[in-house]
Amino acid sequence: MLSTETIQECIVWACEQEVTAPKPGNVNCYGDGHNMKIQDFISSAHAIAPALSKPGLAIGDMILQAIKATRTVVNCNTNLGIVLLFAPLCKAIQNCSQFEQLPSALNSVLQNLTVEDAAACYQAIRLAEPGGMGTSEQQDINDVPTVTLRQAMALAEQEDTIAAQYLNNYHEILHIGLSNLTSAINCGESVEWASALAYLKILSSVPDTLICRKYGLECAREVMENAKQITCKASETNTLQAVEPFLIAWDNELKKKEINPGTTADMTAATLLVYAFEQALS
Repeated sequence: MLSTETIQECIVWACEQEVTAPKPGNVNCYGDGHNMKIQDFISSAHAIAPALSKPGLAIGDMILQAIKATRTVVNCNTNLGIVLLFAPLCKAIQNCSQFEQLPSALNSVLQNLTVEDAAACYQAIRLAEPGGMGTSEQQDINDVPTVTLRQAMALAEQEDTIAAQYLNNYHEILHIGLSNLTSAINCGESVEWASALAYLKILSSVPDTLICRKYGLECAREVMENAKQITCKASETNTLQAVEPFLIAWDNELKKKEINPGTTADMTAATLLVYAFEQALS
């Protein structure tokens, strides 16, 4: 079993690696963006680690306490998606002595979410004030939920890839993100560039739902296609770093247009957290 201290270290490490990786369109090693800075994300990572690693907390309480802690260090939404993805993973890993147990433990956590978890999560979302949420006819975020958190996520599954993870047991994270991250690292890539590859692979496989909400599906599909083209160029040279000029140019273009593949960045952070858990347990 991982200690509370080790889980905290994994949380901070994953967030730091994600925000500094060369991920086009997001705050990254090339520069700040969207009125946020790298330090905002690092401060937020340290703020959320105690709540997300605390034994005995329900998922909803983990999420709410983490967002409250974030608000003490930044006045913007740096990590709602990260917290929503991290909380079930952190809860599940507390019951694992081997990494292979994580998918089953995660499924158990997700299956046992409650109405109380939903209520606390709704409160956290309102506190984080994410952009582009809109309204819903069923279980709107401004109402008091009457369904479990997993049932609430099911209502948002088609519009939010993060919500979908609560239904598919983190399929994109475990089978696209983690597999590509691990493969790249095993082939000699640095964590920085392996993280960028995992990001691009997720981005080229699933429309970024933050972009969908803000700019529409057509824009998200255009971003997907660009991600595919860059990964194809990288495969020709067997290294992502060789296409860095394309990444920098695309990063500048996305930020100029204020297009932020933020959902994919959150998925990449969760991928890195899973990888950190795997390394810690081995």
